Amino acid sequence: MFNNVIAGVDERPGGRDAIALASELASEHGRITLAHIYGAVPSVWTRSSALYGTASEKHGLDVLRNAALEANLVADLRCCGSSSIGRGLHELAELIDADLLVVGSSQRGAWGRALLGDDTRAALNGAPCAVAVAPAGYAQHPRLFNEIGVGYNGSPESIHALAVARELAAERDARISAFEAVSVPAIALASGPAPVDDCMQELLDVARGRVSALDGVEPHAVYGQPAEELAMFSASVDLLVVGSRGYGPLGRLVHGSTSHRLARLARCPLLVLPRAAGESIDTDVPPADAQAALPTGP
Repeated sequence: MFNNVIAGVDERPGGRDAIALASELASEHGRITLAHIYGAVPSVWTRSSALYGTASEKHGLDVLRNAALEANLVADLRCCGSSSIGRGLHELAELIDADLLVVGSSQRGAWGRALLGDDTRAALNGAPCAVAVAPAGYAQHPRLFNEIGVGYNGSPESIHALAVARELAAERDARISAFEAVSVPAIALASGPAPVDDCMQELLDVARGRVSALDGVEPHAVYGQPAEELAMFSASVDLLVVGSRGYGPLGRLVHGSTSHRLARLARCPLLVLPRAAGESIDTDVPPADAQAALPTGP
């Protein structure tokens, strides 16, 4: 599925988590690049910048070699200076035409509830390819992808997410579960409890019909806040795949409150696909007419 994968690596545990997830998501004969990004010194300090860059590159390559050895992985090693971790990873992804960027997350609280650090946020925001986030501790508790979940609502982005989930499932002989969470639009709340109850049931009926119509997929539909419901759903699957509606490939993955919370709360690895990939899909599946469990922004 993914033939050219980058794993962002530093000296923190998140780098090992990213390597473990990259190894699982890469195709059998795919190429994996371990990347270490260090902060670049302004070029106006020419001499100090050169010395700093040489030392940082050497240290970074040592970090990558040790990480590859620990993971028993044959991989390309890239150490680059950049003004930020995210920018450096994006530039490298464009340079080598990567189709997946994998990053780790930090942890507070129970395993699997990821607290996104600044570097992870930066890597997610505006990436030129699909992005996967490994939950904290994934390297110590890797999962076989026996069940793949997908956020679905009939939109082009969700249709593409389902297609990718199907391809991944076929490669791994895995099951697929499609999940949609719906909620009553805020404007309806002013109408009082009775109309809201009627609207909620109607939305649920539509959602259940939509996901139940999918072939070879275990359907799930609930009423609730999309990010929270999807996060709970993620505890029952081994990988969660969602599409992005952001401007730029993943521009609103961070800026949209729904998707931001999902990236932070997911209990399993999260795979977010760029918006552009879903726009060219031709399908006769009708678009969703309800708020769904996909990145939608505030």
